[in-house]
Amino acid sequence: MKKIIVPVDFSEHSEYALNTAAKLAKENDAELIALHMLEMSEVMLTTSGEQPQKIIYFLKLAEQRFEDFLKKDYLKGIKVTPIVKHFKVFSEVNEIAKKYDADLIVMGSHGASGAKEFFIGSNTERVVRNAEIPVLVVKNNVSQVNFEVVAYACDFSEESIKAYLKAVKIFDKMDSKLYLVYVNLPNDKFKNSLEIERLAVNFFTKADGNLDRMNDVYYTSDYTVEDGILNSSIKIGADLIAIPTHGRKGMAHFFQGSVGEDVANHSTLPVITFKI
Repeated sequence: MKKIIVPVDFSEHSEYALNTAAKLAKENDAELIALHMLEMSEVMLTTSGEQPQKIIYFLKLAEQRFEDFLKKDYLKGIKVTPIVKHFKVFSEVNEIAKKYDADLIVMGSHGASGAKEFFIGSNTERVVRNAEIPVLVVKNNVSQVNFEVVAYACDFSEESIKAYLKAVKIFDKMDSKLYLVYVNLPNDKFKNSLEIERLAVNFFTKADGNLDRMNDVYYTSDYTVEDGILNSSIKIGADLIAIPTHGRKGMAHFFQGSVGEDVANHSTLPVITFKI
């Protein structure tokens, strides 16, 4: 992990993200890319007359505020690259990640609290949907980033193997205990114990070439995948929830719709998503 992107809007929650990213940067000797996006329309930026002078003034003001915001003691000793964009286009976060060859996006979120600030609900979801690299979503101050116990939501589908291997690579480096959480759903989604075990055996055989992680599978039954993941993370004492996601295409197998986004929205724990 060499480069970490942190979208910043000066809110308390974006500072939680910045602080968390700083801890990760120190652990991995990584560079931070601090991103601030302004609410400026193209019409405003191309208007003639006195309006451009006012725009330049507000741009300079925002840049100065951004510079002041980044004067944190916990950023000392870390290489920080500030970037200011003139539009709030959340798909741009992924474009910047590709341009700078970033490894991770860390962002703050109010979740489903209803607070009307920058990173809330659908805006957080847009970044998760568009990002091709892992996105770590935090809602409060993360005391430590070692993440000793991780609940990884898994449906044991073959298409999710790539995301699983990305997660394993990261968490093995952290020496985290990784539990694979399988949520058994009622009605047509229900599977008996033998069917689930066969799925797991096939998954690990193709992903790892062995069955060493079979004992790390946590089976649970619930009415929704989201509830199953959130409840399981509490029972196993997880520090972090990890979820594979297709982004705008939905989730693999029973991870249809916006499960990853919903979990990121409602979990009090940090949530990291991995693109399938």
